[in-house]
Amino acid sequence: MRKFLIGLSILVSALLMPSLAHADPEDIAAASRSVVRVVVFPASGGNIPIGHGSGIVVTPNRVLTNAHVVSDEEYDGAIRLVIVPSDGGQAISAEVVDRSPRNDLALVALSDGNRLPPATFFSGPVGDGADVFAIGYPGGVDIAQGLNMDDVLRPQIPVKTRGNISAGRSAKDFETLLHTAAIGGGNSGGPLVDACGRVLGVNSFGSLSDGSDAEFFFAIAQREAAAFLRRNNVAFRSVDVPCLSRAEMTRAEAEREAAERARIQEENRLAESARSKSFAEARRHVEYDIIETRDNRSMLTVILVFLALGAAGSAWQLLERERREHAKMAGGAAAVMVIVALIVWFTRPSFAEVDELTKARLTDTEDPAAPAEVAQEGKLTCVIDRSRSRITVSDTNDVPFEWTNNGCVNGRTQYVEDGNRWVRTFVPSNEEQVSIVSFQPGNSTYRIERHLLGAEAMKQARDARNQYDVKSCSADPATIEKVQAMNSAVRQLLPQQPNELLTYNCN
Repeated sequence: MRKFLIGLSILVSALLMPSLAHADPEDIAAASRSVVRVVVFPASGGNIPIGHGSGIVVTPNRVLTNAHVVSDEEYDGAIRLVIVPSDGGQAISAEVVDRSPRNDLALVALSDGNRLPPATFFSGPVGDGADVFAIGYPGGVDIAQGLNMDDVLRPQIPVKTRGNISAGRSAKDFETLLHTAAIGGGNSGGPLVDACGRVLGVNSFGSLSDGSDAEFFFAIAQREAAAFLRRNNVAFRSVDVPCLSRAEMTRAEAEREAAERARIQEENRLAESARSKSFAEARRHVEYDIIETRDNRSMLTVILVFLALGAAGSAWQLLERERREHAKMAGGAAAVMVIVALIVWFTRPSFAEVDELTKARLTDTEDPAAPAEVAQEGKLTCVIDRSRSRITVSDTNDVPFEWTNNGCVNGRTQYVEDGNRWVRTFVPSNEEQVSIVSFQPGNSTYRIERHLLGAEAMKQARDARNQYDVKSCSADPATIEKVQAMNSAVRQLLPQQPNELLTYNCN
């Protein structure tokens, strides 16, 4: 009975617990690209490592790790370092640039010419219970897998463990994050990331346990790492936008679109109501005008008939007096007045014309319709719409954007039309990402869908892009066809969902 009650209480607690944002595996995989193994050798020579840890790529040629991982004192002698990337290239020699033993941080520089994809830090507040992942190279896993020396020096996918933040507790000497994502020897210097793969801290140490207590782990907080990097003039990437899962993004966009549809429907309803009121008012005035016109013409017809009768009588009298010429003139006048009277009578407006005359009057008196909100040619400034964006690695600065109606952007890059938007795919040579960039002139919306890919996927994307030589703006069919073919070839290699989605409003 007691076990049943315990189980029931756990189930109830789970149901009542607020749901946490689920991580997207692609984001954690993308964050792993910026995690490296830091291997320590004796400086005096020899190819047998004397230690290893993990590190975070903070710029293409700088790595952040723990001070104790690269400390001469730790190994009782001078050391040399080798950085092993998690993906792609070979081991890279490196040297220590700066160490801060107080908060256990160190900065390492890669040898000349070597570049790795940098991580992005999250500078916003970290909520209690937040979902987090520790990424690194625990030595126990290497031993359990039976890795030899050659294996250790080859690129290996880092180990990821999942846990939660326990807010409100920190080390006394410097700011740390207490969490439950398991780390072991070798994880030191590796990142603690959020559900979007942004770095929250640098894993450093854990609580001591005799095997009977739960273990907890500590990461040096992002603020400590950021201050250390700034002191070394390292321009690292950082964002402060809370992590939004793809499901939340989709739901928010659906809610926005539903609200927009409801707004348009209400505006249309009000406009239709206003049009109906205007039509009824105009119709009433048209009816009054028709009645007035018909009355005036009827009266004119009567007058013309009396005048015609008078002229006819005069013609008869003149004819009896044998004044034939004057009689003809009076008779002609009578005939003309009869004809005019008939014309006036039969051209009176009909009540059947009320609707047609009303529409004509409204067309003449209404203000011209407001022009559609379409981007004009020229220079625009695009501002991030955070409510419609999923920001994981990029800054949110305004984007200058020069648009021409033939799809030439900034005077040098040709986009191609795809439905109601213009699109171009970008595969940089010096960055490990692919971006699908689009612009909708109809609502002046600029959008970036960014995919963070591994080394092999980036190689395939670059090979696909390099099949097409499109280096300038041109609206000729041959160039448009090349850009369309390049867009298609690269997109076929991309995952269905991007890691990042940025939406900008331009004006």
